[in-house]
Amino acid sequence: MPRFYLAQPLAVGQTVELPPEVAHHVHVLRLAPGDALTLFNGEGGEYTAVLAGVQKRQASAEVKTFSPRDSELPFALTLAQALPEGTKMDWIIEKAVELGVAGLQPLAAQRCVVRLSAERAEKKLEHWRGIAVSAAEQSGRNRLLQLAEPARFGEWIAQQDLHRRIILSPRASESLGSWARHQPPQALAIMVGPEGGFSAEEEAEALRHGALPLAMGPRILRTETAGLAAAAMLAALWGEG
Repeated sequence: MPRFYLAQPLAVGQTVELPPEVAHHVHVLRLAPGDALTLFNGEGGEYTAVLAGVQKRQASAEVKTFSPRDSELPFALTLAQALPEGTKMDWIIEKAVELGVAGLQPLAAQRCVVRLSAERAEKKLEHWRGIAVSAAEQSGRNRLLQLAEPARFGEWIAQQDLHRRIILSPRASESLGSWARHQPPQALAIMVGPEGGFSAEEEAEALRHGALPLAMGPRILRTETAGLAAAAMLAALWGEG
């Protein structure tokens, strides 16, 4: 059954006009009045709806039933990802949604090649949010990935945060897997460096602010792999084996 995100309140018995981008998908999929859809608005749960009308550039649906179904991880996981080169962040966001990551914080670290002006950052955020919505539609999640505005590493690490912060480092003496096996599920922020890794100064600053250094194992993972591997590992160890 096709799934679509609608950024609006939804209620059983309501007839809703589908946004232009959703109406376009309806046409691409050759759906007709009477066909069933799944709608969600990111507030939890999902709605079964039936197409009520399909016109050239418009479509409407009648909301029939609500299900509280939830597919979130049993712990809140934030990925603090240093800005990678090219389109790698697109892939990271898509897979982070699929793996159940709750939030993503883009970081401007010392060794980041990418530098975003305020205007470029806003355009990137809009683009990344579109990717997150599409990934939620595809993966069956009923809540959206919370995408924060890009922040400088030093400013972000200095903020007070109730979540435990873990900085992935090949120089750490303990692995994430070994540590997690002896810990209860808990809210975490996993920090991943850019292609060249976090600098020694950044690692030291993170430790001063209470971050826990952990490794991903004996091999060096790419920036677009490390955080996703960490998310998959934690999900397996803490409740989605």
